[in-house]
Amino acid sequence: MPYLQLDLPHHYPLATKRALARRLGALYAEIMQTTPDLVDVGFRELGEGNVWRCGEGEPEPTAMMLLDIRRGRPSEQRARLAQALIDACVEALAIRADRITLEFTQHPGDEAFRDVLVDGQLHGGFAPDWTPDEAQAVTGPRPRPSFGSDCAVGRGARLR
Repeated sequence: MPYLQLDLPHHYPLATKRALARRLGALYAEIMQTTPDLVDVGFRELGEGNVWRCGEGEPEPTAMMLLDIRRGRPSEQRARLAQALIDACVEALAIRADRITLEFTQHPGDEAFRDVLVDGQLHGGFAPDWTPDEAQAVTGPRPRPSFGSDCAVGRGARLR
């Protein structure tokens, strides 16, 4: 976690999606005060006629971004992220800003499990809830994941 999933009304070249994924990961890390290696991005190209914004008149094609994130950041920080992600999508995908909606789902850290390599060994664990202390750690040297005492065989730890 985080997982940024875009439901799109069109199909895009691989290079466009890869570049946008890199940009979204960098924006997420910068604004949410974490590291980009934690970010996963998914593109669901549903195609023409498969994602609609309803309103007074006829429905119009739209895009939807669902963000599954760790809880703990203030709404102002999430709003800055939302606008930056919308701006990046407008630029990369040629979608109107008023046709992109973002929806946040905040999770406790123990709802995300990930395997990571530490000194060449695979360790798995749950993420902690985000705290401002993580933001401070990001500004210095990259800390290694911290594993609890229940990680004797490399499983069941809480990832930092």
